[in-house]
Amino acid sequence: MGQSSYSNAKACAVALTISYLILAASAGSFYDDVDITFGGERAKILNGGQDLSLSLDQYSGSGFQSKHEYLFGRFDMQLKLVPGNSAGTVTTFYLSSQGAGHDEIDFEFLGNSTGNPYTIHTNVYSQGKGNKEQQFHLWFDPTAAFHTYTIVWNTQRIIFLIDNIPVRVFNNHDASGVPFPKSQPMRVYASLWNADDWATQGGRVKADWTKAPFTASYRKFNANAKRVGPNSKSTSSESDNQAWSTQGLDAAGRNRIRWVQNKHMIYNYCNDRKRFPNGLPTECKNSRFL
Repeated sequence: MGQSSYSNAKACAVALTISYLILAASAGSFYDDVDITFGGERAKILNGGQDLSLSLDQYSGSGFQSKHEYLFGRFDMQLKLVPGNSAGTVTTFYLSSQGAGHDEIDFEFLGNSTGNPYTIHTNVYSQGKGNKEQQFHLWFDPTAAFHTYTIVWNTQRIIFLIDNIPVRVFNNHDASGVPFPKSQPMRVYASLWNADDWATQGGRVKADWTKAPFTASYRKFNANAKRVGPNSKSTSSESDNQAWSTQGLDAAGRNRIRWVQNKHMIYNYCNDRKRFPNGLPTECKNSRFL
């Protein structure tokens, strides 16, 4: 390696280190970023605000929400899901507005009996209407270590990513009459709750309360997003210059999402002709990843 090549490589390594430190610093404290919403002592902020655990027993689950509301952005959270027999449990990380006709963007993690995979359930609601489910099995054990789950939400599309691999894109087809979340500010929510009436094999497998409490762990929440409402310090110009505001899929992203959807998708509402006997929804008619 020549001297100039070595110097360039060294400069790149330093730049990457600085970028990493900036990113790490931008992920704040749970004390500063969220409020516990239910579950009392079942929700615990740990390690000086760097970690948060949610627990579920036969009496209650637990949850939290972001202190701020956002209108578009990139939202990252690292999760380690309930280990062992997690049947009947649902762990969540999602965005939602409030009131009638709410918007919502969902990651839900449906537990299973020991040895069987989690189901990753995604959905998009706009103006109170959802029914846009896609489900996946993961290519790793989500209970063995932390993994990063990301929602990118901009005016053109919503992208779901796992460890920066895109697994789903929901494009804005508002011009074709398909509602798209674009005007209602949303908070970030997370919860762990009992859904054993439907979560595992349609409710056939129930929660085993002798294994309670069930616990999921969260860390490194980061909202690179446009804050709205009182006490908002970000401005539209700051947010609009962020990469997420125009983020889409490049060639590598299209290859990755095809791999995920071909190998790991287990349900796609866009293929469910029994559910939509009069024709698939409008947004399903265009191939998006070619």
